[in-house]
Amino acid sequence: MNRINKKLKESNKLLSIYFTAGYPNLNDTVSVIEELENSGVDMIEIGLPFSDPLADGPTIQASSTQALKNGMTSEVLFSQLKNIRETVKIPLLIMGYFNPILQYGVEEFCKRCAIIGIDGLIIPDLPVDEYHEKYQAIFEKYNLVNVFLITPQTSEKRIRFIDSISNGFIYMVSSASTTGVQNSFGESQNTYFDKIAAMDLKSPRIVGFGISNKATFEQATNKTSGAIIGSAFVNHLTKNGVNHISDFIRSIKS
Repeated sequence: MNRINKKLKESNKLLSIYFTAGYPNLNDTVSVIEELENSGVDMIEIGLPFSDPLADGPTIQASSTQALKNGMTSEVLFSQLKNIRETVKIPLLIMGYFNPILQYGVEEFCKRCAIIGIDGLIIPDLPVDEYHEKYQAIFEKYNLVNVFLITPQTSEKRIRFIDSISNGFIYMVSSASTTGVQNSFGESQNTYFDKIAAMDLKSPRIVGFGISNKATFEQATNKTSGAIIGSAFVNHLTKNGVNHISDFIRSIKS
């Protein structure tokens, strides 16, 4: 069984952390992953930096820009992660835009992911129809979960189609805006959480965008399987470095 699905069956209120590979420094990637696991994180999303990250807010855009300047590429990331399963047991996903994956070659990219022990991909700009028609068989061949995003504006018909072809979890974007930090969720977001919960989907849901502290984590996980924190963690990493990761995770989970 894929590690993502195993974790989803074992736990609820999962805490998933996003960070940008190669940030703050090029060779910090493995250290960040190991520190996150040691701090009690359930799942990690490794951001593959891209020069035109349309869905990302300013914090993650800035980290991507710096990571690219540091020299991060798909090949460098695969090289850094080649022995990651010797020390890390929790699910790992790569989150990135489709262009670098297409340039690398979709099947070759998936094959490399499988070899090093990556469990899934999140590709925000890969249309679900295109995935279903062209790439689903490749992902399944390499036992990779492909995670789709839904927003408050996604139609029920589209959500149910995504649910029907998903083999992991659905990424519930908390709002239609780019990634960033919020201190609490408003009525419209809570209504959205209730609406999706009432659809009785087969796929677990994990909420992302706007999760920044214990309060928003608790709100987001009230009717879902977990939450993803990105910008707030990258901010913490920028200010405090790799050695203080546990302080941030403790502030969310304690």
